[in-house]
Amino acid sequence: MSVPTRSYLKVPYDLRPAKQVERRMLVDAFHRLTHSGFQIMDYQYTGFGSIYFVDFILFHRLLGITKMLSVEHDAEITRRVNFNKPFKGVEIAIKPIGDVIPTLSQDLKHVLWLDYDDIIRKGELEDVVQAAINLPAGSILLITVDVEPPAGDRPEMWKEHYDAEAGDYLGARQNLKEFTRSRLPILNAYILSQVIKSGLVGRQIKFLQLFNFLYKDTHRMLTLGGMIAGESEERMLRMSSLDKTPYYRPKQGSVPYEIVVPRVTRKERIYLDRVMPCSNGWRPKEFELSKKEVTAYRDIYRLFPAYAELLV
Repeated sequence: MSVPTRSYLKVPYDLRPAKQVERRMLVDAFHRLTHSGFQIMDYQYTGFGSIYFVDFILFHRLLGITKMLSVEHDAEITRRVNFNKPFKGVEIAIKPIGDVIPTLSQDLKHVLWLDYDDIIRKGELEDVVQAAINLPAGSILLITVDVEPPAGDRPEMWKEHYDAEAGDYLGARQNLKEFTRSRLPILNAYILSQVIKSGLVGRQIKFLQLFNFLYKDTHRMLTLGGMIAGESEERMLRMSSLDKTPYYRPKQGSVPYEIVVPRVTRKERIYLDRVMPCSNGWRPKEFELSKKEVTAYRDIYRLFPAYAELLV
């Protein structure tokens, strides 16, 4: 059973630029899936709305999803969660997500986002297994975990954590080089993939990976996502335009797509937007911006959130 960390008290969920770009990339992907025959607006979205409900607002307004369920583990904020519910159609469940997943309707397709804010632990992995066991074909499963090193300052100590919490899914990945800071995102994605596979044993369907995001607003976070798919869903996915996007990651074990949000001023953004999408190697002459920053901006300029103070 996963334990709430109350991250909503540490950072406003709607003021995390890299996270917001990730959300908008998902919206972009879901539009592309809709064009290839997946009726995403008829799916149920289940996630962790907390007191901000940012995902719910985006998915309702931009995708048309009306059936939504927000799961909150912390019973001490029940009234606050219900007060901040943005739409009448959002249902609230105050209980662990592991208790909710087996009750999800088999008559609906789902987008289930297990958006954890902690490092991998047994409880979260048990939730992922339940999702793989219960989600109907055509459903989309997203899992987000913190990929900063566990407690301690050496790979030997970090390996102890993963041995204790995810040892059954490490397989041959026992060399200490797999547990270095730079390799932890790849290790976490591998573990999550193995956990999903274990939940699908006995089902005549498979998990088709679509997303492998890496981003950092405060901690490094990784989101692995894809579709629980049979043959018909696999054919429809091949007809989608996801392969035209920079963030599409269908191969397990591939390097994650890193969401980088360049630090640019409003005036610089207006200038950059006039030449987007720019050619490879282009850089502005009017101010200093590296090729890496320009490429990062080109990838996200349509999805880049704009923040401003509003006095009311």
